[in-house]
Amino acid sequence: MNDEELIFNRLWESYINQNPMVEKVYNLFTAEGEKVINDHVAFRTFRNPLIGIDVLAQPFLDVGYEFVSDYIFEEKKLTAKHFENKSNPEAPRVFISELQSHEFSTYLQDVVRDWIYAIPECVIGSNLLLNAGNVSGVPSFGTYKKLREESEYAAWLYVNGFRANHFTVSVNHLKKFDSVQKVNSFLKSQGILLNDGGGEIQGTPEQLLEQSSIKAGLIRVRFSEGEFDIPGCYYEFARRYPGKDGKIYSGFITKSADKIFESTNFYRK
Repeated sequence: MNDEELIFNRLWESYINQNPMVEKVYNLFTAEGEKVINDHVAFRTFRNPLIGIDVLAQPFLDVGYEFVSDYIFEEKKLTAKHFENKSNPEAPRVFISELQSHEFSTYLQDVVRDWIYAIPECVIGSNLLLNAGNVSGVPSFGTYKKLREESEYAAWLYVNGFRANHFTVSVNHLKKFDSVQKVNSFLKSQGILLNDGGGEIQGTPEQLLEQSSIKAGLIRVRFSEGEFDIPGCYYEFARRYPGKDGKIYSGFITKSADKIFESTNFYRK
């Protein structure tokens, strides 16, 4: 197993161990005889030179990934970059976003600053950061709720920390469920909740990319005030189409991704 495979295997194990709903969805597809291939893996962070996009990207750059494009999400105050391993077409794309926390209230900025300063020095600047989870101490549910008033993204990151926010099934590689519509119908028939903000399917064949996602499964988290159920990570599904040049579109659509981000918004069953 090479270094690239080790990185993704560790990310996957952490991802499914924390999120039983994700593993359930994966098993539903494999039970149908499907081979699940990852289209892309996504990460979240705050804008800061110690933990920003470029820091989280470094382990991927070290194994052959290259920067491809960047994106701006004005409403959510996010920026993002996506990376690919051009020498390995089967390698998943990597999508890393960061919250522009300096554009928010003094309260949010103070919480983020203290959260970052609490990260152990041995984790900062090491490959451990990418999959470290929340290493800034036991979170406060009161703080989580207050952060949500400004940014669901900030609240999620404050609790969940550094990890693969979602993996993405490549619908192009599925045989039985070869469209996003078929994927969604199958998931709903199995009682899986979809993220339907702005519609169950984001994007169109004309835009060369269709996406859908499940709502992040609720996980029990220990807060300083006790244990509460909050959204963890989610699973996404992407179907890509060829452009006029015949090549499969490899990028992302900002408007669609903006809605996919909302898969981790707080909800109650």
